[in-house]
Amino acid sequence: MTEELFRTDAYLNACDATVTAAGPEGIRLDRTVFYPMGGGQPGDTGRLRLEDGTVVDIVDTRKAPDGDGIIHVPAEGAALPAPGAAVTAEIDWDRRHRLMRMHTCLHLLSSLVAGGVTGGSVGDGKGRLDFDLPEKTVDKDSLTAALNDLVARDASVGMRWISDDEMTAQPDLVRTMSVKPPMGTGRVRLIDVDGIDLQPCGGTHVARTGEIGPVAVTKIEKKGKHNRRINLAFASD
Repeated sequence: MTEELFRTDAYLNACDATVTAAGPEGIRLDRTVFYPMGGGQPGDTGRLRLEDGTVVDIVDTRKAPDGDGIIHVPAEGAALPAPGAAVTAEIDWDRRHRLMRMHTCLHLLSSLVAGGVTGGSVGDGKGRLDFDLPEKTVDKDSLTAALNDLVARDASVGMRWISDDEMTAQPDLVRTMSVKPPMGTGRVRLIDVDGIDLQPCGGTHVARTGEIGPVAVTKIEKKGKHNRRINLAFASD
């Protein structure tokens, strides 16, 4: 398995690692700062620096199909490092930080809308959530104002773990209607936006809501009989 350093420190943008495998699917490391695609958040991009100066560009990061670790997908035609090679893994920090800001903002959005989440996507500078809302009960201006109020509150964003049994006993923590939190390992990761939101999530987030910056609701769309899609974007980037 790959040691997932981003789980405990989302601000760690580089680490030393050892190649454990490399092949057509990509490169596996013993430890990494690269977040793999999941939970609506894209996989990280970046590079692996070898001791001889060679740089391998990483264009995507995925969970291994066999469930054993993380796959760092190299650019097409890149030379693969040999197993056992020492590397420095570096993410594209500016991109990751924008994803962290938007992912955290979507937590704020879910706290403001009284409806189950039916889908979502974290993008670079933009994002969206789909809600089970048969009637239009929200509007762009009021949501934008409410979101920016929560951002300006500069609330702390923390992480903690609860057991599978505790998760089962608190079903109201789960906002997503079609995707349930991963269980079976004995514990579930919670993201706690102080006084605002608490829910299971495996993604990366900023430390305080003030770090998100100004945001705007750009569009509210009807997507089917019981779905409203709320689109967000950073207002100042």
